[in-house]
Amino acid sequence: MDKMINRDIFHLLQQKSRYIKKRMDTGLKNHQLYASQWSILFCLDKFGPMTQTDIRTYLNVEAPTITRTLERLEQNDWIIRKQGIDKRERVITLTKEANASINTIINDVGAMEDELLRHFTDSDKKQLYNLLQKIEPMEE
Repeated sequence: MDKMINRDIFHLLQQKSRYIKKRMDTGLKNHQLYASQWSILFCLDKFGPMTQTDIRTYLNVEAPTITRTLERLEQNDWIIRKQGIDKRERVITLTKEANASINTIINDVGAMEDELLRHFTDSDKKQLYNLLQKIEPMEE
């Protein structure tokens, strides 16, 4: 029983994750953003300037993927990459244009989140959040 429910849980999580990403991509289209790009902008808005490594670690994304996404964000004037204290380190910050747009994007994303969670009570949301927190990354 345990193995079957585990498989079902993870299959459902993968399905729902793909659905959420697709829905976010559609909703962010007006801003010329994808969900993966938004996740980086979200980090920078929440935590302030971050190194490329810190973003990659926080989002649990492979280095080549984060590099490509940052290049696209930089080309589209969402971010600035500056050399850090260490010559190999890059510090990422939001551009003035990104800072001017971020609240509108946050409101649009919030509306999508409300739509996706419309069947959840506040208690359901807290419970889901707490349950998902129990899935911890494995040591590499």
